[in-house]
Amino acid sequence: MTKTLRINILKILALFSVLTFSILMLKVISQYTSFEKNVGFLMFKQQVVGNPYWLTFFYIHIFSITLCLLAGLTQFSNRFLAENRKLHKIIGKIYVYNILIINVPACFVLGLFSNGGLIGITGFLLQDILWAYFTIAAIISIKKGKIISHQNYMILSYAVTTTALTFRIIKNLFYNEEYHNYELFYGINVWLALFINLFSAYLVFRKKIPLPTKIKIYKENNEGNEQDHKK
Repeated sequence: MTKTLRINILKILALFSVLTFSILMLKVISQYTSFEKNVGFLMFKQQVVGNPYWLTFFYIHIFSITLCLLAGLTQFSNRFLAENRKLHKIIGKIYVYNILIINVPACFVLGLFSNGGLIGITGFLLQDILWAYFTIAAIISIKKGKIISHQNYMILSYAVTTTALTFRIIKNLFYNEEYHNYELFYGINVWLALFINLFSAYLVFRKKIPLPTKIKIYKENNEGNEQDHKK
């Protein structure tokens, strides 16, 4: 198996995983459409569900985050980027506006009341700051024409976006209420999910081919196929 094939397989598996867990999150989110205060995660936040500001930001975040996940997912397909530059920009703007205008402010408020004690609160606030920083840096990079930097910052931004998925995977695989302190496990998991995702992002953009090269290769392949058909 060649190195390129291994990388493509890993990309497919990663995309499939994100898509699968995004769909599962839709199922989780659906339970909040009743707007009852004793369902799902809200059962563990009874001390703050009476706070209208917290509850408003919770619903804003929970109903918009899946759009971030799915919008970001489309931005990492080489073929999609090569064939749909305008659509790429539109979806990119939806992703950016969703994060900076809706989710960063909402998650800052939610982070102040996070589970996991001081460990969890500082972890979530750091995630929120990095989320805003990477996304803004991506915007500035593309406005300056720095495509590679833009790609790298968007990968880092999406890595923070998907920490919720990594967090849930770790919790479902390893948390046992008989052996673990919930608050301590929750707080450590916040940091662990962030570390895993940022390290994964680092590995991705270390090995990836710059977008202009990808588009060039894709066009050359298409032109080659068209010439073959003409012969």
